[in-house]
Amino acid sequence: MPSSPLDRAAPAVTGIGVATGFGYGKDSLFDGLFSGRNLFGPLLRAGRQLTQGDARFVGIEVPDPPEILTRRVARTAGFSARVAVAVVAEAWAEAGLDALDPSRIGLVLGGSNLQSRELMLAQRDAAERQRRVSPHLGYAFFDADLAALCAERFGIKGQTYSVGGASASGAVAVIQAAELVASGRLEACIAVGALQDLSAFELEALSLMGALSAGDRCRPFDRARDGFAFGESAAALVIRRGDAVPPGDGYGRLSGWSHITDGRRGPDPSLDGEVRAIQLALEAAGLAPDQIDYINAHGTGTPLGDDTEAAAYRAAGLTHAPINATKSIIGHGIASAGAVEVASALLQMRKGLLHSTHGLDDPIDAGLHWVQREPLPATVRNALSLSFGFGGVNTAIVLSAPEAG
Repeated sequence: MPSSPLDRAAPAVTGIGVATGFGYGKDSLFDGLFSGRNLFGPLLRAGRQLTQGDARFVGIEVPDPPEILTRRVARTAGFSARVAVAVVAEAWAEAGLDALDPSRIGLVLGGSNLQSRELMLAQRDAAERQRRVSPHLGYAFFDADLAALCAERFGIKGQTYSVGGASASGAVAVIQAAELVASGRLEACIAVGALQDLSAFELEALSLMGALSAGDRCRPFDRARDGFAFGESAAALVIRRGDAVPPGDGYGRLSGWSHITDGRRGPDPSLDGEVRAIQLALEAAGLAPDQIDYINAHGTGTPLGDDTEAAAYRAAGLTHAPINATKSIIGHGIASAGAVEVASALLQMRKGLLHSTHGLDDPIDAGLHWVQREPLPATVRNALSLSFGFGGVNTAIVLSAPEAG
């Protein structure tokens, strides 16, 4: 791991691909974050409501992906897989990966149990229509098949695998990709935060445990918050070894990171774990807390989660840094969230503008520097992106702006 944001070997992000409710492409995400549009509404995909015609579960869904795969291959690929190909295609082209040796390119897929809605529909169809189960399901139900599909489409011959960290899966994928590149095992690695295709069963369980909002949107860090709202999304980030990237090029460097566990099962967050993750990431980056210029929060809108996270900012000495929550605009993508939010943070750093946090009218802690109703112009040299997951997963990633040549 790099020891300083000035370390020329610190991994750099050179390509980004994104899919959100605003559409496909990083430009659609950045423009959408500042558009003021409210995308939240009833989830409409088949298998997302408990009964036909029900509108109980609210969230955001992405448009159908562009037709990149051949029709024959597309028929064997689930929705999450086709979206993964779309975001990798955008990041791949921007980073110019066709010029590299395929055996030196890898891909880490963030997420587990990604296609539960499609598996539920397959079971329903087999039971109701007595249709023969597709033989493609014999391999397509594996999360690793999404990585394999991308490897086949783009000719990746290095390493591919999937990692799970619940809601921190996308961030875990970014960290794993950075470590593969920093170690010299790969010249480039693509971290994919995959689209989590939830079914009504998972949504109902999350609702029963009090994690889902009963309202019509997500309101992170507001006193009226009552849970998160699901939002389909996906992101791909191309990560290169820093000394292979000319000074000033790319979106920024991954100057420090941490991935630790609380050592316990369940959904409850840990103040000690979050603070420790932040401190370890700052130590790895060689930065003091007052050198962080911006925080892209985990910010789900759950009461205990937001309270714990706000307390972690105070304990870690981060009361000065502007904080916003991207989930307030695009929803919580579960597996994809960490990677999408790293992409969001890098885009904001490049543009020098931080998006507002929608629905944040009455902050739970008035002493923190929230970006509330209006965008905030900012020069960001170092940012912190946080992602936490059920099962005691805590991640923190320090993003540093590209150094001028």
